[in-house]
Amino acid sequence: MFPGTMTTYFYQATDQTGKVIKGDVEATTFKSAVDKVRNLNYLPIKLTEDKPRPSITERVRIPGRKKRLSPSELLQFTQQLKTLVTSGLTLDRSLAITVQLTDSDSARKIFSDIQNRVHAGSTFGDALTAYPEVFSKLYTNMIRAGEVGGVLNTVLHRLAEYLEKTADMKSKVITSLIYPIILVVVGGGAVVFLMTYVVPMFSNIFSDMGDALPFMTAALLMVSAFVTDYWWMVALIIMAMVLGFVSFLKSDFGRLYWDSLILRIPLIGDLIKKIEVSRFSRTLSTLMNSGVPVLQALSIVHATITNKVISSGITKLHDGLKGGQGLAKPLQAIRIFPPLAVHMIVVGEETGSLEAMLLKVAETYDKEVDTALRRATGLIGPLLILLFGLVVILIVVSILLGMLSLNEIII
Repeated sequence: MFPGTMTTYFYQATDQTGKVIKGDVEATTFKSAVDKVRNLNYLPIKLTEDKPRPSITERVRIPGRKKRLSPSELLQFTQQLKTLVTSGLTLDRSLAITVQLTDSDSARKIFSDIQNRVHAGSTFGDALTAYPEVFSKLYTNMIRAGEVGGVLNTVLHRLAEYLEKTADMKSKVITSLIYPIILVVVGGGAVVFLMTYVVPMFSNIFSDMGDALPFMTAALLMVSAFVTDYWWMVALIIMAMVLGFVSFLKSDFGRLYWDSLILRIPLIGDLIKKIEVSRFSRTLSTLMNSGVPVLQALSIVHATITNKVISSGITKLHDGLKGGQGLAKPLQAIRIFPPLAVHMIVVGEETGSLEAMLLKVAETYDKEVDTALRRATGLIGPLLILLFGLVVILIVVSILLGMLSLNEIII
């Protein structure tokens, strides 16, 4: 090891309560590593350059024990840290206070480890990379840009706004889906009840009619008998179809085909485009405003887009920008984004106010998404009611036809 070279030392120590702490610090010498551990208010037990092997409990991954945070916990962490840093406190002190303010044990452990890493000399951005399942590339790159530019408080403010807007958009989508889902569950349950309980009650009555039974009634009784006697087969068929569809979506071709099909559905496709345009514009604006280079920002934005057709268009934008074409020409060429969004972005690029214009695009399409969601919910609800109503009417009419035929035979 050359003099002055930073080396990673792995330590075991105890805190003031006697709890064993494991971690790592970077130092030029063994003595300075010991000093750094002591500066963390820990009592060093073991210090080595060799990374310790994980214990059995650490090697065995228990389902459901992944280190994750809910969106609300991440938003709360960002907002609290923004407030503390903006008030003039150091990052180290702000992180320590944030740890104390955290209620969740799992979140407290993550934030505490990040604070320890920063206290030991790591940058905030590097400390966040230890938890990629918690802090996205967007989050980490914005923090790094803020640290380099000395505007961490501003970046945290933009991050908090971004997370808040993203959570608000997600909440609107979920809320709009609750009513249709309730209708599907209630309507589907009613149909299943009729087919497995009500219809079989008439099967004995109609059993002796033979060919005199109307076609609709006979078909209904056959379907009801099959569902009642072979419900396990129906369940297996449904499960096989679901698993097959999921496997299809996991393939590159399947996901691209499905996303392309979704975009062609009149009402849903337009809504998906508006959601993705809003997400693209807000994310790119937030990253660029935070000092992240535009090419790197586009790469991060690409990862946030869920629709593969639109995502492939973002790749073309990245290639076009890399080739010196700017955003305007590639945007017009891919023909994925709505014309209004394209024109607004083109104007922003021409006037040198691209970041501000991207934010306006996001705000514009946030409103359009809200309107489109209300319109979609207003149409889907009555359509579902009409669909299940027709199914119930079909079942009732089939039974009535059988009863009329039975009366004619008796007469």
